[in-house]
Amino acid sequence: MDDVSIERTRQVVGPLQWRRRARRRIVQIVAKAIEYVILSAIGIILMIPFIWMVSTSFKPRGTEFLWPPQLMPDPPVPENYLTVWTLLPFGIYLRNTLTITILNMIGGITTSLMAAYAFSRLRFPYRDALFTLCISTMMLPFVVTLVPSFVLFKYLGWVDTFLPLIVPNWIGASSFFVFLGRQFFSTIPNELEDAARMDGASSFRIWSSIMVPLSKPVIAAMAVFSFQGNWNAFMEPLIYLQDEQKLTLAVGLASLHGVFSTEWNLLMAISTVFTIPMVILFFLAQRHFMRGIVTTGLAGR
Repeated sequence: MDDVSIERTRQVVGPLQWRRRARRRIVQIVAKAIEYVILSAIGIILMIPFIWMVSTSFKPRGTEFLWPPQLMPDPPVPENYLTVWTLLPFGIYLRNTLTITILNMIGGITTSLMAAYAFSRLRFPYRDALFTLCISTMMLPFVVTLVPSFVLFKYLGWVDTFLPLIVPNWIGASSFFVFLGRQFFSTIPNELEDAARMDGASSFRIWSSIMVPLSKPVIAAMAVFSFQGNWNAFMEPLIYLQDEQKLTLAVGLASLHGVFSTEWNLLMAISTVFTIPMVILFFLAQRHFMRGIVTTGLAGR
C-alpha cells in the first residue's frame, strides 16, 4: 500500500475506533448506574426495619401500629429512653455484657489464631485429620451439647457466674475462627517464616512477631463476628445466669415482653441502644473486615 492508501485507512479506522470506545464507555456507565440503583434499592429495603425501630422508639404509647405508619412521630417522645433507663438496671446489664463480650473477644481470637497457625504452618501427625475434626464441629447443633455442658458446669459450681460464658472461648477456641485464620496464614509467604527461623526465632516468636501483626484484616473480621455473637447472645446467659445483677442486655431486653401486653415504644428504645454499638463497630472495622473476608478465600487458589 502507498502512503495515500495508508492515510485514508487511518482516517476511516480512527473515527470507528473512537465510536467503539465511546459506545463501550456509555454501556459501562449505564451498567454501573443500574448496579448502583439496584444496590441502593436493596439497601433501603434492608434499612426499613431499622428505621421503623428508631421511629417507634420516639412514639407515644398506643401509636406504634397506626396505619399508615408514621415515620416521623407526632409528637416525638425522647423521654422513652430515660424511662427505659430507669425501668431496668441498664448500667449493670451493660457492664455485664461488655465484660463477657470483651473477654470472649480476647480469648477467642487469641486461641483461634494459635490453633490456626499450628494447622497452617506446623507439621505434626494427623494434622489434616484433626483440622477436619475441628471444622466438622461447626455442623454440631448447639442443643446437642446444651445439657452435657450444663451438667458439667453445674458440677464445677460455675452456674450463676460468668465462667461458663467466658472460659470455653479461652480453652476451646472457635472452629470458624480457626478456619478463617488458617486460610489467611496460608496466604503469607513462607520466606518470612524461613528467614525468622534462620535467625533462631521459635514458633511462638514467629507467631507473635510476624503472623499476628500481619493478620489485622482477619483479626478485624473475627472481632466483628465475636462481638456480634457475644453481644447478641441470649440462650446461654438465660440458662447460666440467675442473679438479676448478673444478667446481660439481651436477657434484660426480653424482660420487657409482657404476658398480656408489651410496651413497644420502650422495647424499641432499648433495642436501638442495643444495636448502636454493633453499627459503630462495623463502620470502624469495615475496611479491615471486608479485606479479611476476601483474603481468607484466596488461600486455595
